[in-house]
Amino acid sequence: MSVEERFEHLVDELTAVDGVTPPAPGRGFGSAALKFRGKIFAMLVRGHLVVKLPRARVSELVAAGAGVPFDANKGTPMKEWFTLDEPSPLSWSALAREALTHAGAAR
Repeated sequence: MSVEERFEHLVDELTAVDGVTPPAPGRGFGSAALKFRGKIFAMLVRGHLVVKLPRARVSELVAAGAGVPFDANKGTPMKEWFTLDEPSPLSWSALAREALTHAGAAR
């Protein structure tokens, strides 16, 4: 299954959660993003799943070799955004749900 298909499955899964909206048509930042009440928490960027997590969790995942901090092509990695390496044994669903909780869905 392609990364695009995996992301589509993730979109289908998470848009069932109240407050989650699917990616909006268009180009530009956030066009391929899942949002919770207007806040991006997961997106597909350059063929990789990118999620917003607490800074400490991003550091933990990077230290484990699961991926890298997200860089929006500005030369500075973002400390609360994580880019999952592919292939990876980590579950897209679990990471995206963790990001959704971080965005406030469980508060």
